[in-house]
Amino acid sequence: MSPASAARPPVTPAGDVVRSALTLYLDVHSSPEPSGEEARTARVFGDRLAAAGLEVTRGVGGHGVVGVLRNGPGPRVYLRAELDALPLEEETGLPYASGNGAMHACGHDLHLAAAAGAAELLVRSAADWRGTLVVVGQPAEETLSGARALLEDGLYERFGVPGVVLAQHAAPLPAGMVAHGTPRAPVTAASAALEATVHGRGGHAATPQLTVDPVVTAAAIVLRLQAVVSRETAPGEHVTLTVGTLRAGTAVNVVPATASLGIGVRALADASLDRALAAVERIVRAESAASACPREPDVVVVSRAPALWGAPGETAAVRAAHTALFGPERVADWPPSAASEDFALYGGAGDDLHGAGEVPLVYWMTGVAGPRQWAAAGGRVAPNHSPRFAPDIRSALPPAISALAAAALDRLAAEPGADVPGA
Repeated sequence: MSPASAARPPVTPAGDVVRSALTLYLDVHSSPEPSGEEARTARVFGDRLAAAGLEVTRGVGGHGVVGVLRNGPGPRVYLRAELDALPLEEETGLPYASGNGAMHACGHDLHLAAAAGAAELLVRSAADWRGTLVVVGQPAEETLSGARALLEDGLYERFGVPGVVLAQHAAPLPAGMVAHGTPRAPVTAASAALEATVHGRGGHAATPQLTVDPVVTAAAIVLRLQAVVSRETAPGEHVTLTVGTLRAGTAVNVVPATASLGIGVRALADASLDRALAAVERIVRAESAASACPREPDVVVVSRAPALWGAPGETAAVRAAHTALFGPERVADWPPSAASEDFALYGGAGDDLHGAGEVPLVYWMTGVAGPRQWAAAGGRVAPNHSPRFAPDIRSALPPAISALAAAALDRLAAEPGADVPGA
């Protein structure tokens, strides 16, 4: 029996479920914590899962939280949400805005609230499905290090290898819409973050001839790096390169000894990313040599994540479940994005951290813009990572809960002893 055609319990959240999830959202949004510092967020999220009836383990891979609901024999389905915020000053003007220098500008607060709401719905409908639900609150997604930390801490060994891992992400689409990737392209790009440190010779600004100015070298590197995309990459490869940080010096009359550049590279194909990273290192080293730097630069890959591909069969099944739930007019295709995620690591492809082989992944976008927002902005609402990113939470949260619960139910067994194809 196909899970999509089986009779399913309703996934529209009751008012008390929405209120509980909304309370969590407002709490987390107003008290965000950046990557690696999510102690309070983890505690609040774990408490909410425990209150819903899940068995909660804390401190997995850092501040990671894992909630488990065992409901007889059947598939093991993971739901993943993220705990961390961005180091960004919020400019939304919302009454529940953060004022602590961090901001949930990527929707992770919505993801957590939707996961908690979906878990509560699945607890209430436990008589209608079989299997094991595992809800993961992942730390440090924004630094692309949290998924790896969880897996290296034995996530799958301790809580079981999943038949599928599900996740959704807030996107500047109308609330109530979802968008799925296609089998022809990745959902998100491969990416890497590098820290390059150029070593000069410091000294007095009045005697520049006695120094090797690393700021000049860093400036040359920034300019030269632009050619990696414009002259070394085929237009169809879809590579982007950004120098996001440049740190050097402490005073205007001092030539510093070092300059550090934070460099981000993204590509839709892992091979394209490899070529771009090799070019970055070559340029950093060559410009250092051209400046007669007294020692070789340090080039460190701080984090890296592969391109995210959804499992075709499982993605098609979840998309069908969403179409049945929302109607075809509210389910769209998602074009490949240069945004990046460490969610791909849960699948194990090319980097089997858990020894379980490849695990199917399903990942979709959920809209966050209310009708008035959408109309007022002409469809160009503030995007993720903007200090003005402001989901219309009352219209975005209920469908986000429903979308996640419907996807989980589609992958769980519909009746005692039933199995789910592909799980």
